[in-house]
Amino acid sequence: MSFNTFGHLFRITTWGESHGPAIGVVVDGCPPGLTFNLAQDVQSYLDKRRPGQSRHTTQRREPDVAKVLSGVIEGEAGCYTTTGTPIQLSIENVDQRSKDYGNLTQTFRPGHADYTYWAKYGVRDHRGGGRSSARETACRVAAGAIARLVIAQMAPGAGIRGALVQMGARRIPAEQYGGRWSAATLDANDFFSPDAETAAAWARDLDAIRKAGSSIGAVVEIVAEGLPAGLGAPLYGKLDADLASAMMSINAVKAVEIGDGMAVAQLTGVENADEIRAGNDGQPLFLSNHAGGVLGGISTGQDIVCRFAVKPTSSILTPRRTIDEAGKETDIFTKGRHDPCVGIRAVPVGEAMMALVLADHLLRHRGQVG
Repeated sequence: MSFNTFGHLFRITTWGESHGPAIGVVVDGCPPGLTFNLAQDVQSYLDKRRPGQSRHTTQRREPDVAKVLSGVIEGEAGCYTTTGTPIQLSIENVDQRSKDYGNLTQTFRPGHADYTYWAKYGVRDHRGGGRSSARETACRVAAGAIARLVIAQMAPGAGIRGALVQMGARRIPAEQYGGRWSAATLDANDFFSPDAETAAAWARDLDAIRKAGSSIGAVVEIVAEGLPAGLGAPLYGKLDADLASAMMSINAVKAVEIGDGMAVAQLTGVENADEIRAGNDGQPLFLSNHAGGVLGGISTGQDIVCRFAVKPTSSILTPRRTIDEAGKETDIFTKGRHDPCVGIRAVPVGEAMMALVLADHLLRHRGQVG
């Protein structure tokens, strides 16, 4: 068992640390013969996650340029064709400032993995958290781009998109929920928000929160459309269970919902049942989607809807009480460059994790039923 590997038939293994020379990912199980343009099909997703693009994210300046080291045949104009062998992608770290963490060599940051990492391994990388740093998620986004190639081949017309739908107590209007938003709308603001007015309000909120030396949590919604019915399994290979595991593995995520999620506790059976009629195309026509596109662990063919909650960034300027490795009580504040709301850059990470799960399940489905 590897604790750095995710997936079954489509597997990824990430490597590297936040303040090391580079980070990267090995993608195994990608079918041969898939052609992609590195700039358009991989780098474009990394650019969405890249830090330092607005005043609302960390000012660490990382270009996050992906290099393909194996598993492909290089063609013209930055195009590559997969060979079916492991694909390795690397991303250099160029803007580390390890000195910002000099006061943390023996002291645990509250809310971080510092203590738990040290309790488990007896050693830890205090420079930005090492493997527990959200810097690792760049590897997932690169791998997710490869997963999208598999999805495009096996489920033509399928799409994945994510949005920030809540920051702190301020949510977008309810009618915007359910993925009824376009890429153009999301790309028109710094928050991947489907509602421009809410995005403007979030900007004001975040400016005040940053000046106060604090941070704020958020909710991200990921929607996949155009996937066939039948993905998943009734028991231990449930599609929704794998999605929940994938989203929960993202740094700072503390809750995951499929479909209506926790809200179904307020519904009656009459309200919650996704009734079915016969569609004009001969396929089932669902009259609602409270289940989020998954019933009994298997996809229904509807939009697959997943939301996750991200806690406030633990690295803040306001002093917090803590202890050091010797058990001595002390106060600490975290220097360095940090996101006041990690939920913003979690949007492309959530999209990537959705893509990784779906690519894996498409291959598993083909292997089981042909």
